[in-house]
Amino acid sequence: MSDEIKDKKNDTPDDRDPYNFFKFAGPEDDDGKKKKDTNNDNRPHFPFWGIMLLILAVLALVNVFVVSKPEDLVDFSEFRRLIDDGKIVSVELGDTYFVGYGPEQPVQADKNAKGYMLFPAQTKNRTEYKTVGVLMPSFIDMLNEKGVEYKFVIKQNNYLVQILINIIIPFALIFLMYFLIFRKMGGGMGGGMGSIFNAGQSRAKAVDEGKVKTRFADVAGVDEAKEELVEVVDFLKQPKKYTEIGGKIPKGVLLVGPPGTGKTLLARAVAGEAGVPFFRISGSDFVEMFVGVGASRVRDLFRTAREKAPCIIFIDEIDAIGKSRTSNLGGNDEREQTLNQLLVEMDGFDNEKGLIVLAATNRPDILDPALLRPGRFDR
Repeated sequence: MSDEIKDKKNDTPDDRDPYNFFKFAGPEDDDGKKKKDTNNDNRPHFPFWGIMLLILAVLALVNVFVVSKPEDLVDFSEFRRLIDDGKIVSVELGDTYFVGYGPEQPVQADKNAKGYMLFPAQTKNRTEYKTVGVLMPSFIDMLNEKGVEYKFVIKQNNYLVQILINIIIPFALIFLMYFLIFRKMGGGMGGGMGSIFNAGQSRAKAVDEGKVKTRFADVAGVDEAKEELVEVVDFLKQPKKYTEIGGKIPKGVLLVGPPGTGKTLLARAVAGEAGVPFFRISGSDFVEMFVGVGASRVRDLFRTAREKAPCIIFIDEIDAIGKSRTSNLGGNDEREQTLNQLLVEMDGFDNEKGLIVLAATNRPDILDPALLRPGRFDR
């Protein structure tokens, strides 16, 4: 009975979530089952930004009350008058900072209710006088004349706190700004601290060998395209069959068609028929606001693909990075660097390993001619 009540309670719509969107949303595994939240325990969770703000607040208080604490200073003329009156018997001299000490005065210790001494009876107290001035020979002569003991000292500064305030904190703020920017760039990099250092890693989604269940029979209406891709499938299954007779296997195959015609499904069918790993990435996933990230992701993608060759790399909407450079008035921008790196990788990888690049677009007229020349996307 209690279980039924709990089920009914869970099924009741929440005012903040009337359609139970957040109830059923969440990360799923490969089998389609929702993953259990292993972090849902009774331990207290401390937000990262709250901890950082608390640390900055503590450092600011240290700067205000320790480093920048104002000191009680007397005028230099008053300091000289105290020496004349005999109220200062010893002086510590710095370059511009003087400290005078009055005569030692014994302090009578207090007694508590039981008659015990709270402090020893011989405790002594000395009055300090601080001033700022310029060390002149006449002032030294005055000290000698009055019989005042003096010694030269160097003012000790808390350099550790100064370094912390002036150097470490600004760099920490810059680091936090970069961390926030990378978090806002997108969730594809995983977020957290690793997103900063993994910015150049590829965002391609890899499907291992044998897990692609799509076949040519699942794709309808593109019989001519399937006939062209049969050769690609045969090459992926038996690459030596073509290389031993001197045959040249296409490095790239361009799938052209309006949206919704099954270009992505056809690419998955090629990988499923050949039984090889399948890497899928969108052209917009290469380019970011930081220069050099797109080219680095292209290098990382091809490096990972070579390790799992034979395999297929499928770039969806390649026109996002493959636009013609002749109409580009922006100079050497991030998209152009990414395209250049893609052209270099397609020229450089060893075709005998069975690495084929499939790309899809519905705007072939704007692609750069270098992508369509023989040796790259020539099919």
